Amino acid sequence: MARFVDAIDLPVPPETAFDYLADFHRTAEWDPGVVEAERLTPEPSREGSVFRVVVSFLGRRMPLEYTITHYDRPHRLILEGGDDSLHSLDELTFSAREGGTRVTYEARLELSGIRRIADPLLDVAFQLIGRFASRGLRERFAAAGGSARPRKVA
Repeated sequence: MARFVDAIDLPVPPETAFDYLADFHRTAEWDPGVVEAERLTPEPSREGSVFRVVVSFLGRRMPLEYTITHYDRPHRLILEGGDDSLHSLDELTFSAREGGTRVTYEARLELSGIRRIADPLLDVAFQLIGRFASRGLRERFAAAGGSARPRKVA
């Protein structure tokens, strides 16, 4: 199993950070590994909301379906996703800090079946992917000046 954890400080209140990240269809705005994302259930985001995310990995596009399995605004958000070849679990916790919010983002990725033999290699790649995603989220909010609605970064 691959695991990535990072603490990301954002210059917005916990409610703003939570609402933005719970709208998982916005992942393509800040995660460079996500080439497209869409909401499959009506707004607003809540437990049971479903999203389709297409990631690019080693030149291959992989559509994954994510479901919010835990929604405790503005404290904790859990999404589970994957396809036949892998299972993903993303757990986000939000804590108020002076000047904003600390988001602790823990992502776990586990290959299915015989593919598990590649887990050690997946973990190495996942660390790099996670660092790029964390940086993208920080840059997203910095480019928006900490606003509640980060704008598209060129």
